This record gives sequence, C-alpha cells and structure tokens, in this order.
Amino acid sequence: MRLGILTGGGDCPGLNAVIRAIVRQSIRRYSSEVVGYLEGWRGPVENIVMPLTLQGTSGLIQRGGTILRTSRVNPFKQERGPERIMESIKKNTLDALVAVGGEDTCSVAHKMHSQYGLNVVVVPKTIDNDVSATDFTFGFDTAVNIVADALDRLHTTAESHNRVLVCEVMGRHAGWIACYGGIAGGADYILVPEKPIDIDDVVATIKKRHARGRDFSIVVVAEGARLGDSPTLKDIEMDTGHAKLGGIGEQLAKIIEKLTGYETRASVLGHIQRGGSPSAFDRVLATRFGCKATDLIHEKKFGRMVSLTGNEIIDVPLEQAVDKLKTLDMSIMKVAETFFG
Repeated sequence: MRLGILTGGGDCPGLNAVIRAIVRQSIRRYSSEVVGYLEGWRGPVENIVMPLTLQGTSGLIQRGGTILRTSRVNPFKQERGPERIMESIKKNTLDALVAVGGEDTCSVAHKMHSQYGLNVVVVPKTIDNDVSATDFTFGFDTAVNIVADALDRLHTTAESHNRVLVCEVMGRHAGWIACYGGIAGGADYILVPEKPIDIDDVVATIKKRHARGRDFSIVVVAEGARLGDSPTLKDIEMDTGHAKLGGIGEQLAKIIEKLTGYETRASVLGHIQRGGSPSAFDRVLATRFGCKATDLIHEKKFGRMVSLTGNEIIDVPLEQAVDKLKTLDMSIMKVAETFFG
C-alpha cells in the first residue's frame, strides 16, 4: 500500500514519535510506502508532500514538534477544500491517510470519511486531553510534567517573597492540565473551566493559609476558567470585563491582591507547555498509537480512531471521538480540593 500522514492543529510533544512509528511499521512490516503532507490539512488541499523514509525518520522519538509542521487550516472553509484533498490523494496514488490531531482534526477527518469516502484513520493528540473515546492523548503527560516543574520553581520564589503567585496554564475549555498539574505541583487552589470561579472562596482560602502562618500561596488557573457571579465581583472594576481565554491569570491576580492586600503576581506558561522533548510516557503512547494506526490502515478499517482504554490500545469509530468535548472528570477535582488551603 501507499499511505500519507499529516499532523494538524497545535503541535505537541510526541508527534515525531508517531511519524517514526508509522513509517517503521509500514515499511518493515508491510513493505508499504509513506509520504508526508506538510502543514496539516493545508498539505493535501495544496498538494504539498514529502517522502518519508527509514533514514529520514530515524532518531525522531525524542524530538518535540513535528517534522511535517502543522496548521489549523480547515479544508471545509477553503474553496473546494474537500475536493482538492481527494484530488491530491488520487494524484499521489495514496490508498489511505493517517491524520494525527485533536478535536478539530478528528472532526475534519470524520467529515471527509463520511461525506467524501476518504480512507482515513485518526491518531488523537493534544496536550489538552479533551478528545473523547480515549483515556489519554499523547502530549498531555509532557504538558503536566512541565506544569509540575514550573510550580516547583514558583513555590520557592513565592515563599521567599511572601507572595501569592497565580499560574495560568493551557487546556482551552477543559481543566485536565490545570487539575493534574496542580495536584502534582502542590497547588493551594486550582480553577478549571468546568466550575465557575468563586472568588470569595479563593480569597477565604488564601487568608486562611496566611492566618495559620503560610505566608504564600500558589493558585493554578486554566486559561478557559471563567469568573462566576460572586457578589464581591460586582464591586470590583475589571479592565477586561468577563474572563477571556488567555489572560485570566493576570485578571485573577489583580482581583486577589485587591481583596486580600497580599502582593500577587501572575505567570503564564503558554507555549512552553507544548514545546520540547516528550516524556517517556508520551513517547511510548505515541509509538503504540502509530503502530496501531498502521495496522488499521492495512486491515482497511477506515473511519476509525486509535484509543487508549486502560492500558490497551484499541480502535473506535470516529463519530465517538467527535461526539462531544471530553471535559475534566470532576472526581479528580475532588481529590485536588482535599489539599486546598
């Protein structure tokens, strides 16, 4: 067979490990050829391809980012986008495509399969861990480790200066990174999109810590967290009004300082969370995903997504992956709340 690979959406650690696994499994086990589409769905829309060989993908497992590069191009928003994809598949004589990506990439792949008959298998990736029908996506573990390391460092400076430090992390509309990273990093309060921010409770918790001699606090907030309708907030002037995706950390720090009188600073980890080498867990998971996706292609099981269930790699229908956003399991948040304050 002859298959293509693309990496869509935001980058994350482990993408190169998937590419390496697909190429190795395809060539060595099935004697198949592999090409890569550059820059996500833009690749097949504009027919931008490159050959992928054993030599060219050797040593990729530890490299962050993606050698195929990526983009957030949605072919359904491009003129004749889906049709151009099918023309590119035919021009390059491809039997199937492996699309590696998150929620948006899964949705496009599902539409291309169901509406245009594209032979596609999806590998789920995102640091946000918000793709349904899989326990974890690769990239998430690395991001959590980066957050935990950052919180370890913030603890020392917060304690030295008797400050409240607010750490804003990624995750979009899901609180997985904030919750897991906050637990691992010993945060004193964690705020997630799944639960409106109760600023009065945040302030009361911080004051309680100070009252018992803990003169610093670490607050972790997900970028998608939103401020609730706390009565206290009505008396506070906020430059940005309602909480926005990205910027909530700075906004929250100002409110906490105003209501507590404690010096408060915000740190935004941003793209640091998605850069650099993947963790060992993500290297293994990405490799297992890549090998499974290759097997599905050669078994002609199209319209499927590889998935981690427990410790088993299985495959599920694409419609399960795009059915809904996988938000934080709030039972894990209850564990975190044990350590607030």
